[in-house]
Amino acid sequence: MNTVKIMIVDDHALMREGLTKILEMEDNFEVVFKAADGYEALDYIEQNPVDIVLLDINMPNMNGIETLKKMKQMDFETKIIMLTVYDTREYLIETLNLGANGYMLKDAETDSLVKAIEAVYNGGSYIHPNLAGELFKEINRQRVSRNIKSGVDSLTRREYEVLLLIAEGMSNKDISDHLVISEKTVKNHVSSILRKLDLQDRTQAAIFAIKQKLTNS
Repeated sequence: MNTVKIMIVDDHALMREGLTKILEMEDNFEVVFKAADGYEALDYIEQNPVDIVLLDINMPNMNGIETLKKMKQMDFETKIIMLTVYDTREYLIETLNLGANGYMLKDAETDSLVKAIEAVYNGGSYIHPNLAGELFKEINRQRVSRNIKSGVDSLTRREYEVLLLIAEGMSNKDISDHLVISEKTVKNHVSSILRKLDLQDRTQAAIFAIKQKLTNS
């Protein structure tokens, strides 16, 4: 794995310094900049390459939501992980819809944060385990829209059923029991879903369902 260039954006100096010390214990992580607000972060990223941004939500001058929007408008390849104290469904869904690649809580274990950075750097997504249930509840709260967007219409009816059950947090065995099909068949359906939707993992499949507005509130 190449060196991962990380920027920390948080208005608390102790948080910035603490995260820096933790992250730089990893041989392949380098904290290249620490910003106290969105303006500092945007000024830096316009001139310097950054792989991963750890972005707080509640900041003065320009908050994390606005910073996320502007970074995505810049259309850089930088990946953004929200790192916040907010464990509400609203912030989770809003930031994912705006293009965040991950969502972590500040009380996360170091191993979880490292795993999140590595997953996002390698093209995946990562949601704090404590928030996975909120993501699944959001999908369950909504019903399937008939205006299915590109990619989904290539799924068979059974694959679509499996996609929704993945979003509910079911394992392959749970899905096998629920649909009364073999676990091997479930694995084949999951592989087909990820291939047809060009996704890498089950978390991305759940996020895809929300971003593509497959469901109605």
